[in-house]
Amino acid sequence: MHRTFAIVSLIGALALVGCTATSPSPRASASVEPSISASESAAPSESGPGASVSGVPAASEPTDGLGPFGCEPVHSPGTGAFTNITGVRVATHPDYDRIVFEFSDGLPEFTIEPASPPFTQDASGLPLTVNGNAFWRIWMNGATKLSPTGGITYAGPTEFEVTSQLVHLIEGGDFEAVSTWYAGTGATACVRVLTLSAPDRLVIDLEH
Repeated sequence: MHRTFAIVSLIGALALVGCTATSPSPRASASVEPSISASESAAPSESGPGASVSGVPAASEPTDGLGPFGCEPVHSPGTGAFTNITGVRVATHPDYDRIVFEFSDGLPEFTIEPASPPFTQDASGLPLTVNGNAFWRIWMNGATKLSPTGGITYAGPTEFEVTSQLVHLIEGGDFEAVSTWYAGTGATACVRVLTLSAPDRLVIDLEH
């Protein structure tokens, strides 16, 4: 009887050891990086590979040494893309203020030119107030924050008030895939225009 009990106990112990050895260990949970809001302030450097667009300088790190500012209109056909606006950001730096438009796929045709009031909204024609003493019009053909399915690709602010050379940035319209914005400055300011990719961005620096 004692011998039989010892054999049964030994078999049970071996079975228990076998189950313990083959039991899977728990999986580690994957961490997820927090998403970045589309309306965050632009960093001092907009990083990413450069992509030249018809003479408009491209830069991987648009900080200093990116070329001169100019007071003449700037025009580019872009990449000929129909693209959605996914972000609009503004930031103030020691020598310039920066406006960044981010796009989903390619760069639209754009014109950045001096403008004078009175301003009106597209396409209603209603008066549009732009604060400042000098103004730039930012016109983007083929860019919209409305997706082809009727959704919104950018739901952030369409008006920014800044206490610097740039005092006001406001959307003038988003109609038939044409987006218009106005930048009001405290004094006459020249601009530097850059284009970036990954993601696609139009960067406008306003000189202090």
